[in-house]
Formats: sequence, structure tokens, C-alpha cells
Amino acid sequence: MFSSLQGLPVHASAALLGSAVADGAAWVGQILSLALFALLLLGLGVLASRMMGVPFHLPRLAFAGMVGMVLGGVLGVTLYAGSIQAAMELDPDRRAAPGFLAFTYLSMAAAAMLVFVAVELALPQGTRLRPVASARAVVLWSKRMGRYRRIVWILARHGLWGYVTGRRDGEEDASTQRRLARSLARSLEEAGVVFVKLGQVMATRRDLLPPVFVEELGRLHSEVAPVPFDRIRECVEGSLGRPLDEVFTDFSAEPLAAASIAQAHLARLTDGEEVVVKVQRPGVGPVVHRDLDIIRRLARRFQRGTDWGPAIGVVDLAEGFAEALLEELDFEVEAANIAAVAEAAADSPVRIPAVHETYTTRRVLVMERLHGTPLGGADLSGADGGRLARVLLDCLLEQVMLSGIFHADPHPGNILLLDDGGVGLLDYGSVGRLDGRTREALRMMLMALDRTDAVLLTDTLLDVVDDPSGVDEERLRRALGQFMARYLQGGATASMRMFTELTLIVTRFGLSLPPELAAVFRSLATLEGTLVHLCPGFDTVGEARRFAQERMAHALNGENIRDAAMVELAALMPALRRLPRRLDRVTDQLHKGRFTVRVRPFAHPADRALLRAMTQRAVLTALTFATGLMSVGLFNVTEGPDVVWDELSARAQVLDIVAWALLAASGLMILRLLVGMAKAGVARGGTDT
Repeated sequence: MFSSLQGLPVHASAALLGSAVADGAAWVGQILSLALFALLLLGLGVLASRMMGVPFHLPRLAFAGMVGMVLGGVLGVTLYAGSIQAAMELDPDRRAAPGFLAFTYLSMAAAAMLVFVAVELALPQGTRLRPVASARAVVLWSKRMGRYRRIVWILARHGLWGYVTGRRDGEEDASTQRRLARSLARSLEEAGVVFVKLGQVMATRRDLLPPVFVEELGRLHSEVAPVPFDRIRECVEGSLGRPLDEVFTDFSAEPLAAASIAQAHLARLTDGEEVVVKVQRPGVGPVVHRDLDIIRRLARRFQRGTDWGPAIGVVDLAEGFAEALLEELDFEVEAANIAAVAEAAADSPVRIPAVHETYTTRRVLVMERLHGTPLGGADLSGADGGRLARVLLDCLLEQVMLSGIFHADPHPGNILLLDDGGVGLLDYGSVGRLDGRTREALRMMLMALDRTDAVLLTDTLLDVVDDPSGVDEERLRRALGQFMARYLQGGATASMRMFTELTLIVTRFGLSLPPELAAVFRSLATLEGTLVHLCPGFDTVGEARRFAQERMAHALNGENIRDAAMVELAALMPALRRLPRRLDRVTDQLHKGRFTVRVRPFAHPADRALLRAMTQRAVLTALTFATGLMSVGLFNVTEGPDVVWDELSARAQVLDIVAWALLAASGLMILRLLVGMAKAGVARGGTDT
């Protein structure tokens, strides 16, 4: 550089050297300014993490600093000059003034801190940004919305839009109900395999739907176009990991039955045993998940926008259907269900097919072949329908009340009349499970219904429902007494529809039965339709009461009572050992007149934490309001429409700085309140989930 200055005049060389020094000083000043801003931003980041409970994160702070430098710089210059026009006309001397620089840096730092807190609230630490997954989710959402629009269009085209939205006109006579039922059946059939299965399940719900709906939905075809054998072979070989000929000596290319989820083929193992191979339809999984999402959305809409939706618990029905259908997609779950039910009903005359676990996977199920005819298409002219119906009912009640695991979908298609005169139970994709407490409650309910004891039924229901506090027990007892008088006295013919009425009574009082108990009622209602088909006039409720009486008499014999008493006594022994000492201490305190009762309000840590949080928010809100008012008052005193910083007196400048400090403190406290409220909302959402 100095060699390049030798040929220039002295004053020119001095000018160039001065310019270089000035440029260097400007660069040094810029670097020092950035360093000062970085230190200020770092300090404010630590302050924000301490004051607002926001975790300190350097990359987020750097991002907030870059955004805040732009936004805060523009905002600071505009506020300092008084307007955008004045900010554009600021001369270089005022831009270099210490007050201007300090105000601008503070504005940039404050904006950066606001961005830092906002980013933490919008995307808390731990949130992983996955652009590929997000793009895939958008694509799936668009497909789902397209399918959703198609379903809604199908419903509207068949005249069901008024029922979807809850806006329907006129009364519903018999012809209107028939037209509505036929439109619903056609809509479900047009919507696809999952909706066809939903209609088939609805057709078994005689407890919820009028007979005309059961009739029309019952006409939905259960047979669908079979999958070509080449794809079945590919699925079986892919699932078993070996060629078809290594497992089966014979495999029928024609399906025994083809349903919406799977199709069944007759086959013979290498040891000569005849089996039924159930194979899941290729590609059905994504279709089921997509359509179940549509069904859940429609159920929530019906729950909110119709009067019949809450009455029948349409959301719970949709969730139960979805859970059962998802279980049907996993044949390993069905195999485990078959094994559990078979073990629980080992002494029952009802046949349950054995599963070959070696050849069972998620998409292929190999089980014993039972020779017989499905009940729906069987000739019942020579069968003892009453005996078979009683055997089926006793089998299900034993599963429900003794073993706690039961077949949840006993419709006629799942019941097989065997060639030897027996009966078999098929398709265990959907089962229900009951714990001991729920089974005991169900037994007590049946005893109360048998004795028409409204008090016992009320106590039993309040023992099993969720959150019985606040219910008017006397009104509930009277309602249950009227319910039993209507269904169980005066020669009335009882049916499983009474359990639907019982559920509606419970719902009317703001209570809800456990889902497992509701599943029992649904299964019994489904079985009633099957039993009536098998034996017209079959008294399902009367036979259930007989079963309960026999099991209760067996449970109350001398040996069982002695065993139960010994078990309860063994459980009470630790408390009985401590009881004399505690009674002695209580009587001693009473004798000396020193018996006291101490109550500790807010003893639970959660209660104390809630009270502390509410007090802190109240105090912080009051301080925020006070500092905000003080800052506004000081601004009104020190600033005017045409007054700039340089023209203020020293006292006014100090007051103006105090006003800005109070405004900043108020903003910080507002941010603290927002952060606390956001975290509390996230905590509640996590708990609910």
C-alpha cells in the first residue's frame, strides 16, 4: 500500500491514508457494535430464560438476534425520530449520537428477546421439524379430505344431508323411516368396504335401531369380489417366508368366503389335517385407516349437530367399531383372542377352532376346519333351536361373568351349525375383556333386575360409573324403579332393548357406563337377534336370569362361602392386628379430654401449587397494570408531538428513560404471564391425552 502512495502528491497521499484509517475505524466500530449487541443479546437471553422459564438455547437466540436486529432497528429508529418520514431524513450526526445508538440497540435487543420467547412458545424445545414427514402429512391430509368430500357427497345425494347437519323438517312416519333406512343402506354400500362392514354391524344393533333399519341394513351384501389367487399366493408366501407347497399339500384356489377385510380358503397341511386359511386382502390396511378417520369425523359431527347422536352415544359407537376393525387387521391378535376364549370356555359344548400358531402371521391365519353351515343360511327345520339357543347364551354368559373375556360380535354369520348337531363360534377379531370388579358389578346388576330391587341397582350403577358425585340418587332410584316396573313387572315381555333404555337413563343423569360394560350390553343385544332367529320367541332375559340364579346358588353353597370368607379374612388380618392398639389410643385420648381432629387444607402438593400459581399470576397482573399506567403517565409528561430527545431537559430525559424502563418491565411481565398460561395449557393437554 505504501509503495502505491510514492508517486502521489503529499496532500493526496495524506487524504488516501486518512480515508483508509477512517474505513478501518468504521469497520472496527461495526465489529465492536456487533460484539456489543451480541453481549447485550446474550444477557437478555439469560434474563428471559430466568424470568420467564424459557430454556436457554444458543441457536434459537442467534436466530432471534438476526430477526430482532432488522425489526428492532426499524422500530427503534422510527420511535426515536417520531415518524417514518423523519427517520428517513435523519442527518449523520444524529445517527452517530450516543442516545440514538443506545436506543436503537435496546430496541433491537428487545425485539430479539420477543422473537426468542415467541419461537419457544410456538415450537418448544424438543419439537422436531421433519420437512419430509410434514410434506407426507400434507399429502395424506389432501387425500383424506378428498375422500371426506366424497362421503359427504354420497350422503347428500341420497337425501341424508339434513340428518348429517341436524336440520331436518317434518315428522317421521313409517314411510319416511323406510325411505331413510333404504337411503342409508345404499349410501354405505356405495361408500366402500369399511362402510359396508359398518352397516352390517349396525344391522345387529336391534337395541338401538328401529326394525326397518335392521331389515334394510341386513340386506347389505357380505360377499365381495374375490382377490385373484396369484395375489393370495403371493401374500401367503410372503407372510410365511416359504413356498406354498412346503406348507400345504392342497390349497383351494376358489375362496370359501370373500369378505371386505379378508377371504378364506380351504387347505390341507402336510400332515393331512384340513384347515381354513384366512388371508387379508392386499392393500386393505391404508383404506381402513383412511375410512375410519372419516367415520370418526362424521361421528363427532353427529354428536355435536344432531339430537339423536348424543342419545345413542354415536362417538363411543364409532370408537368401538374402529377399535374392533383395527384389531381385525392383525391376525396375531385374533389368534391370541381365540386361545384366550378357548381356555376360558374349555368345558363349554360350543366348539372353538384351534389355531396353528406356527403358520399364523399378521396377515395370514391358519385354523382348524369345523364342518358345518353358517346359521344365517342353515336349514333349521330339524334342529332343536331352543337347546342350541340356550347353549349359545350360557356360553356367552360364562365368558362374560366367569372368565372375563367374551366374543363381542356373535351375529349369525359367526355361528356355525355343525354336522354332528353341535354349534361352533367363529371370527374372534373382536373380543371384550372385563376385570373382576366389573364382572362382580354385572352379577349384582343381574341380581337386582331379577329381584326388581331399584336400591341395589342404583348402588351398583353408582359403584361402576365414572364420577358419580353430584348425582341426585333419589331421582335416579325412582327412574330405575319405573324402568323395572315397565320391563319386568305386569306381564311385560322383556328384551335386551331394556339395556339400551338403562344406558339412556344413566346418560340422562350425566353419568357414563364403562366401555367394557357397554360392550357386554351390545354383545348380548347382538346375540338376542341371533337367538330369536334360531328359536323364535326365545326369552333371552328370562334365560339370563335363570343363569344368574343358578350361578348365584352355586356361589352361595357352604363350601364356596367358606372359601370366600377365608380369603377375605386373610386380607383383613393386618388391619385386625392393628385395630386394638388404635382403639386403645382413641379411648385414652377421650378419657383425658385431649381428643382432637386436625384438618390440613391444601395438604396435597398439587393444591398448594395451584394456589401458588394463582396468587403469583394475580400479583403479576396487578404489577403489569400498575407499571403500564405509570409509563403512560410519564410519557404524557415528558413527550409532546413535536419534541425530540435533544430538546428535552436533563430531568425530562431521566423521566423519559424511566418511562421506557417501566414500559419494558410491563412488557416483560406480560410475556411472563403468556408463557405461564401457555405452559399450563400444554400441561393440561398432556394430562388429558
